[in-house]
Amino acid sequence: MNEKKLKPDWDPRSEDVLRDQRAAYDEMRERCPVAYSDFMQWSLFRHEDITRVLLDHETFSNEVSQHRAVPNGMDPPDHTAYRSIIMPYFAAERMQAFEPTCCEIAADQVGNVLASDEVELMACFALPFAVRVQCAFIGWPPTLREPLVCWTKKNYEATLAQDREAIAEIAHEFVGFIDNMIEIRLQAGAKPEDDITAALMHEKVQGRPLSNEEIASILRNFTAGEVGTISAAVGILVNYLAQHAELQEQLRAQPSLLPAAIGEILRIHGPLVANRRITTRPVEICGRTIGAGERISLIWISANRDGRVFEDPDTFRLNRDSTKNLLYGAGIHVCAGAPLARMELRVIMEELLKRTTVIQPVPDKLPVNAVYPGSGFVTLPLQIR
Repeated sequence: MNEKKLKPDWDPRSEDVLRDQRAAYDEMRERCPVAYSDFMQWSLFRHEDITRVLLDHETFSNEVSQHRAVPNGMDPPDHTAYRSIIMPYFAAERMQAFEPTCCEIAADQVGNVLASDEVELMACFALPFAVRVQCAFIGWPPTLREPLVCWTKKNYEATLAQDREAIAEIAHEFVGFIDNMIEIRLQAGAKPEDDITAALMHEKVQGRPLSNEEIASILRNFTAGEVGTISAAVGILVNYLAQHAELQEQLRAQPSLLPAAIGEILRIHGPLVANRRITTRPVEICGRTIGAGERISLIWISANRDGRVFEDPDTFRLNRDSTKNLLYGAGIHVCAGAPLARMELRVIMEELLKRTTVIQPVPDKLPVNAVYPGSGFVTLPLQIR
C-alpha cells in the first residue's frame, strides 16, 4: 500500500480531538471504526476489533519500536522467555509483602493534601504518590524521585512530539540511571533479596545474565508504565468522586466495593489512550484492508466505552462483567504489573476516603485535560477535607 495515496480519515492532533479525546474517539468508533491518519497510521476503536488484535500476536506484532523494549516490545519466543523472569515480581505474595509500604506512602500523601484548603491534585498528590511507590517497589533511593519525575515529563513530551532523537536521548538517560544503580549494588555486594534492581542483576535468560541494557529496558517499562498511568488513574478516580458525592459516601461506608468501583470508573475514563502493534501480513478489519508492516494503534479508551459491549457506557455500574474491561489489556501481553497497579489504586483510595469527609471541585477553577499520548488531567484543582 502506498500511504501517500491514502486520504486521512481524521487528525488525532486536531483541536476538536484534543479538546475532548473521549468524545472524539466515541464519534470515530461509530463513524469510522478503522481509521487512517498521517500521524498514527491505522487506529482501531471497537472493542471487538481490538480484542481480535490482542489475541492474535502472530498477525499483530509487538515489535513496533526502533529500540528493543523488554519484554513488551517482543514477540514469542523471546517475549515468553523474558516475561517468565518478570511475572514472579508481581506475584500475590510479593504484593502482600509490599502493601504495608504502599499504605505508609499513601497515608503520608493524604496527610500532605489535608494540610491545605485547596490542592492541585496532579502535582501535589497523584504524581508524587506514583513516583514514591515506584521507587520503593524497585529499590531506588528518595534522591531519585525528582529526576524520575523530570524524566517522565520529558518522555511524555518527546512521545507527543514524535521526536525520535529526543526519545533516543531519554532512553539513554534512563540507562545511565540504571548503570549507576547497578554499580552501587555491585560495590555493596547486593543480594537478590535486597530489592528488585538487585534481583534482576542475578536473573538469567537463555543461560546468561541479563545485560545492563536489558535490565534498564525492563525497569524503564515498569517505570514509564507505572508512573504515568498510575498518576493519571489517581487523578481520574479522585475527580470522578469529586463529581459524584453519593458514590463517595457509598464507598466510605462500603470500602469492599472499591476494587469494582475503580475498574468501572477507569473503564468510563481510561488512563491510557493507546498501544501499538504492527501487522506481519495483510489483514482485513471491519471491511478495510491493511497491508503487512503497517502500524496500528489500539484506542483503549474507545474500546472500553463501546456500547456493543457495555450497555449505556457512560453510566457507572458496579455489576458489569469486569472480564470485558480492557483496562489492563488481554492476551499474552496483558499488563504484567496489573496486580501492583490494582493494589496501589485500592490503597490510595482507601486512605483518601477513610481520612476525608469531602472531596469536591474548586469553584470557578476547571481542570486542564491531558492530551495524547496522555489521558486524565494535567491540572486538577480540588478541595479535600
